[in-house]
Amino acid sequence: MAITASMVKELREATGAGMMDAKKALIETEGDFDAAVDWLRTKGLSKAAKKSGRIAAEGLVAVSVVGGSGVAVEVNSETDFVAKNDDFQKMVSSFAKAALSVDSVEDLAAIKIDGKSVTETLTSKIATIGENMSLRRMGKISGASVQSYVHNAAATDMGKIGVLVAMSAENDTFGRQVAMHIAAAHPQSLRESDLDPALVEREKSILTEQARETGKPDAVIEKMIAGRMKKFLGEVTLLGQAFVINPDLTVAQAAEEAGVEITGFVRYEVGEGIEKKEEDFAAEVAKAAQG
Repeated sequence: MAITASMVKELREATGAGMMDAKKALIETEGDFDAAVDWLRTKGLSKAAKKSGRIAAEGLVAVSVVGGSGVAVEVNSETDFVAKNDDFQKMVSSFAKAALSVDSVEDLAAIKIDGKSVTETLTSKIATIGENMSLRRMGKISGASVQSYVHNAAATDMGKIGVLVAMSAENDTFGRQVAMHIAAAHPQSLRESDLDPALVEREKSILTEQARETGKPDAVIEKMIAGRMKKFLGEVTLLGQAFVINPDLTVAQAAEEAGVEITGFVRYEVGEGIEKKEEDFAAEVAKAAQG
């Protein structure tokens, strides 16, 4: 197979490898792009590959809503500097828009934007910007009405926390209030039945031990456990939480007054659950300067 200049150029952009190395990789793999990328990584010639082991816990969450469908996408970078980069923001925005047409993060990684898959685009950006990046997750939701909210916005529809809320009827004002509530209150699930059973059992076990340590009679302990579990479930489920706009009402009661039913939500916060490496500000600046 003839290796063209455009093939070499595309491989160089995706991997950051030198021109001769890229050409050799394509020759060795008979023009197979993915195999050429792997060949370069195996030989240690891909700059992007060298960065792939770094912890990427910063970045952005972008949201996109069209009609009754909404999606939230998290793309990570190593530093907050990159999250403020215009090119990075445009890339993340394009991923969120593309995500409306797929149902999983795996499908999103494979979808093509301007002739390149999302994975190839990320690899190219890693080589260009000099930081590890990753497409971490996406969440999709649908309903008669979907509202979004972004907290700590870095640009339109993207920031540190992205929220989507689906409802059974149109009520934009209330929907946005609920989305803001979700950003602030961080509910674990919509209702009790949606909670992870392991989480519920773990909490009940802890509360049971705490109650027994009081030395009170079993009948009293049972009531204590029931009361404390009710309080816990009210704190971690969206519908059971006190509504931040009017704490005298639960979110479920506020929704009933608004004439809607909340049917689902997505809340993504950048880097949650990722173990971050602690660095002081001076070290972060030095690392960014070194590439």
